[in-house]
Amino acid sequence: MVKNFFRQLFRTRMESGQDTYPESVSHLERQEFPSQARAAELLAAPSALVQLSLAEARVVVGYMRPRHIPAGTMFIREGDDHNTGFMVLVLEGDVVVESIVVSRVSPITLTVLGPGSLHGDLGLIDGLPRSASCTASTEINCAVLTRESLLQLLKDKPGIAAKLMMAIAVRMGERSRDNNEKLKKYVQLTKVMQQEIDHLMPG
Repeated sequence: MVKNFFRQLFRTRMESGQDTYPESVSHLERQEFPSQARAAELLAAPSALVQLSLAEARVVVGYMRPRHIPAGTMFIREGDDHNTGFMVLVLEGDVVVESIVVSRVSPITLTVLGPGSLHGDLGLIDGLPRSASCTASTEINCAVLTRESLLQLLKDKPGIAAKLMMAIAVRMGERSRDNNEKLKKYVQLTKVMQQEIDHLMPG
């Protein structure tokens, strides 16, 4: 039942024909690539998807495709709803994550992440517009998992696919809790600033 649910979820998005980059790869086209072992190690590291064993990570990486991204390339654009069908695992290089916040026109830098970081996992699952922009600040070597390949993994290895999905869900929960904590601090800071303003400008 779980497998059928996710297959239907992904099929609905795939049939729209919107996702065009990077190119998808079927299980028949899978090939070894030089950094595949490194990709598996990073994918199973505590900083990435700790729920996966190294052996399971190797299976997942077998459904990924290597890709080189030149420095300065924005490979995920905030608000993009036509190109959400892939997730990127950084093997070498750094990524700047940016977002446009309320009342701003230009984006602000949220963080800079290096090898082992995952980008696009949320869009890969829900297919909704990208929540932030990701730009290669250096040349990047990475491994890409497309929605088509994830669906194939679900068909071939449902147990491992379920663990991968659960790991991504855990990451989403961690980010949500972190954002809630930041929001609380922002509200507290705003309250203190307002009190200072009221004190300096009575009446």
